[in-house]
Parts: sequence; C-alpha cells; structure tokens
Amino acid sequence: MLLKKIAQIIDEAGATGYTVLETGGKGSRNVRSSGQPSVSDTESNIKFEVLTESRDMAEKIADRVAVEFFNDYAGIAYICDAEVLYAHTFCGPDGC
Repeated sequence: MLLKKIAQIIDEAGATGYTVLETGGKGSRNVRSSGQPSVSDTESNIKFEVLTESRDMAEKIADRVAVEFFNDYAGIAYICDAEVLYAHTFCGPDGC
C-alpha cells in the first residue's frame, strides 16, 4: 500500500535506486509471516534498502518517511555506513 509512496520519496530525494524486500518476523505487534516472496501492491510488510551518496540524503529520506507514515504505520529507519564490495557495476568507467 505504501510501496509507491515511499519509492516516490526516495526518487524525489535524488537517490539513484533502491531494493525492496518482502519481510516477516516477530515483534511487539506479534508474528507476521511474509509467505511467498512477491513484492506488489498487497498488504505485506516490506523493507526498503537505499544506498545514498551522502548522509544528508539518507536523513532527508528517513525524516520524510517518518513524518508522513510513522504515526499511522509501524516502521523502522536506520542509517549506517556501508561499503559496497565489487562496486564496478555501480560506478562509471573512471571508478567510484
């Protein structure tokens, strides 16, 4: 339900891409099973993974998602340093 809205926030912030995963697990809201993995416009739990060029961009995305959705929907946003191994597929011919 929120997949397209969150994807739009990520795009508008200038990120060049993201990965969406269907998720499941257990927490304060009991157990949620993901069933068969197929991300679509269903009511499944999803996780976005976004590698951004700067911490500022990551915070902009996280802040907007939190403001727009976290009052009405469960969500977690985390920011951490990441090193992309074998990044040649993401870099131009001159490297990263």
